[in-house]
Amino acid sequence: MGWLGAGRAARRAHARAVTHQAASVLLGYPDALFFERLPLAARAAAELPKSQSRTLLLEFCEHASSTPELELAEHYVDVFDLKRRRALHMTYYTDGDTRRRGHALAEIKRVYTEAGWRVEARELPDHLAVMLEFAARGDMDTGQELLVDFRSGLDLLSQSLEEHGTPYARVVDAVRYTLPPPRRADEERVRRLAQEGPPAEDVGMEPYGARPRVPLPLTDVTRKPQ
Repeated sequence: MGWLGAGRAARRAHARAVTHQAASVLLGYPDALFFERLPLAARAAAELPKSQSRTLLLEFCEHASSTPELELAEHYVDVFDLKRRRALHMTYYTDGDTRRRGHALAEIKRVYTEAGWRVEARELPDHLAVMLEFAARGDMDTGQELLVDFRSGLDLLSQSLEEHGTPYARVVDAVRYTLPPPRRADEERVRRLAQEGPPAEDVGMEPYGARPRVPLPLTDVTRKPQ
């Protein structure tokens, strides 16, 4: 690749990590901590090279900073908590309400653990904000692969947010611009999901944590001390 190519690759990786970190903050529930971090996310986005991701993140930051806190919180609940089609938990799109989802959650937790990350309690490991945090500050290559694995869910989430007319679509689209172009199989999977919805079972989902490798729900992701 040579030193020039290596430098460009490093800058692209850095911009991708910044985009993921900013998006992780912006997809969090708009509480006091969110508004404390919002200026930092906006400053980080502003320092990105000119790109679609930069533009989209800055547009959302402007929207969030100019919207009353209570109004933004109510909108967040309306967008993400009341409609499963707009869920931020990525395994819902691939595994729905099936027993497989518990295994998928455990697998994501295993990925975090093998990368040397400790996850702490509150959110599930497949929450998009958590996955983005890992991709930004953990193992960037593994985190990117994880996002690519769930790109059909990201694409369907983007479509649903666009249909709802929410500015949160810009944050998800900023993330999608950091991924490689979708393959034909990815596009077909999104079409199928849009028509049929995620899989479901009458018996319900196997309880998360029923197997020996039990992932904890989490709010933050931090590197394990060496």
